[in-house]
Amino acid sequence: MGKLRLMLRKHRRIFSMLGTALAAALILWTVNNPAIVGVSATERQLPVYCVQRDDNKIAISFDAAWGNEDTQKLIDILSAFGVRTTFFVVGDWAEKYPESVKALHEAGHEVMSHSAHHAHFSMMSASEIAADLREANRLIAVCTGAEPTLFRCPYGEYDDHVIQTVKSLGMTAVQWSVDSLDWKGIDADEICDRVLKRVEPGSIVLFHNAAEHTPEALPRILSELRSRGYTIVPVSELLLEGETRIDHTGKQLPAAGA
Repeated sequence: MGKLRLMLRKHRRIFSMLGTALAAALILWTVNNPAIVGVSATERQLPVYCVQRDDNKIAISFDAAWGNEDTQKLIDILSAFGVRTTFFVVGDWAEKYPESVKALHEAGHEVMSHSAHHAHFSMMSASEIAADLREANRLIAVCTGAEPTLFRCPYGEYDDHVIQTVKSLGMTAVQWSVDSLDWKGIDADEICDRVLKRVEPGSIVLFHNAAEHTPEALPRILSELRSRGYTIVPVSELLLEGETRIDHTGKQLPAAGA
């Protein structure tokens, strides 16, 4: 009987640990998939995932947080196609590679904030988030002469207090609607396939400046997007002007009655 009780106790601990892990995974999935929250999302604070457009405009974005091997190569590819994009840059990265930040700015690309230190914002207080954002803006402005107005959350993580704090600083939080998954090391063919199957008017596409196969995939993607009649603009030019709202999927729309 004693052994049986020990076995039951052990199994209860195992099931409890599994339940906790599953709950944590579900919370993270919910945070990064706004469409699943249904009606309650009308009260939820969301970043912009995509934009309702009546034209064929889309935005391409790059996150720059770690390496810097391919930044100039990406600038050259984008320049050859006459395309301007948005680079969401971590403050530490800007401080480490100021010449690359300047090169991005001089090539006509937007340099926006991806935080100062790529921390987990949902685990920080509002005052800590605000301090981080101000530091990132300062480090980027040193290189570009302009403070960022857009922000992308590190790891794509956010909750209401993160988005509210970003808004309080006069900034707009931006996610993405098309993930290239280039950061996973997938090959150029798969990157192209993922992006080209999912893109539509108003999409915001996510790449990374240091992903292994992005420089190989990017020319093919840009060429195909051009042949489909898409116009690629920086994120700030994709966003709507005037009064807007964000629906439960993260799509930016004109405000009701606007």
